[in-house]
Amino acid sequence: MVKVLLWFILFAVSWPLALLVLILYPIIWLLLLPFKLVGIAVGGVLALLKGVLFLPARLLGQRP
Repeated sequence: MVKVLLWFILFAVSWPLALLVLILYPIIWLLLLPFKLVGIAVGGVLALLKGVLFLPARLLGQRP
């Protein structure tokens, strides 16, 4: 919702720039998509490592 409001403000200030942003936004989103997927995968691996490292403490009943 905030992005839409910002776009309307930009459209009111400079409509050619707003139209350029409207055209380029999907292209930029597609270019950044692999980096988002890598970030999700790295987050999953780090969560798995955290779970493995804290498993002995959880089995002993102690919370870190």
